[in-house]
Amino acid sequence: MKDFKLDAVLHRAIDDQQLDSSEIYYLLSLRRSGQISRLFRAARQLRDRYFGPHVFLYGFVYFSTYCRNNCRFCHYRKSNQQLSRYRKSTSEVIDAAGRIADAGAHLIDLTMGEDPAYLQQGADGFEKLVTLVKRVKMRTGRPVMVSAGVISENEMKRLSVAGADWYACYQETHNRSLFRKLRPGQDYDARWQAKEGARRAGLLIEEGLLAGVGENIQDITYSLEMMRSLDADQVRMMSFVPQDGIPLAPGPVVDDLRETVTMAVMRLILPDRLIPASLDIDGLDGLQRRLEAGANVITSLILPGEGLAGVASGSLDIEDARRTPDGITPVLESCGLEAASLNDYLEWMAQRRRDREDRWKDRRNIC
Repeated sequence: MKDFKLDAVLHRAIDDQQLDSSEIYYLLSLRRSGQISRLFRAARQLRDRYFGPHVFLYGFVYFSTYCRNNCRFCHYRKSNQQLSRYRKSTSEVIDAAGRIADAGAHLIDLTMGEDPAYLQQGADGFEKLVTLVKRVKMRTGRPVMVSAGVISENEMKRLSVAGADWYACYQETHNRSLFRKLRPGQDYDARWQAKEGARRAGLLIEEGLLAGVGENIQDITYSLEMMRSLDADQVRMMSFVPQDGIPLAPGPVVDDLRETVTMAVMRLILPDRLIPASLDIDGLDGLQRRLEAGANVITSLILPGEGLAGVASGSLDIEDARRTPDGITPVLESCGLEAASLNDYLEWMAQRRRDREDRWKDRRNIC
């Protein structure tokens, strides 16, 4: 039987028409296999229109697993005593970043917990983080993403001057009640405003959601609309992975399709943005279905032998060299995709900055 409603909504998306909240909710609710196949096919069609067969690769350097927060979903929460933490030295970070850049990564993702040692003032604190960004940029010649938690706009500017290109900071949910449950003691508005401050400081922004933590489809619908209003440059959805020392149990309504269906809908409503497929959830085994849902970035590439952890699954596929640019190549080829060139990525960033600045100039003129 022909599904006229699905046809109509997909055609509107493919025609670059903005979908409203009821259409987004409808797409997020799809679960029949035939519907999912058509949704994913539309997502790939839009990805191919804007990016062709090219996929961008992100090298991941989780350089500190210390954190001042007690997020109920995170393995590295402050009160978790069931793990051995580390802070990598500057030379270790630069070496790891250089190796993954030389292996083919287009971007270096410098990630830490909200480590008080780096966020305090002075030469051994934030100044050390600024210097680290500068030296990684110098060694690799690659764009740099910084995920350091909530920091001020002035600190964003210092990172930008040092060579940072991206700021990643996830709300995880835009349901304020659920946010308080996931991030006890943290300020929703401060986290949101940090992303707005990053934009004013000239940084590109990544926003992210977490699936399976008690959210419902209405929550995800609202989150996607908030991502659209933020004009985020990169948007992601990741599934919650329970681990030792985490008090949060999986939400009762999550299913295996929630992450990939949300990714496909992200592609339909934000067709020209970057959407990552993370290797932190299912490793290489889960990469193909995320690419089939419209992803065009592969994140959390880590070379073996660095002693680096992942986020959701600390060691998944790392030491057997599956999370490397070479390791993912067969999956890309099976999907008819290929790694982009560094120049492709730099050109996308430059064009994105120009387009975003034009849009925000238009908004300011209207106001």
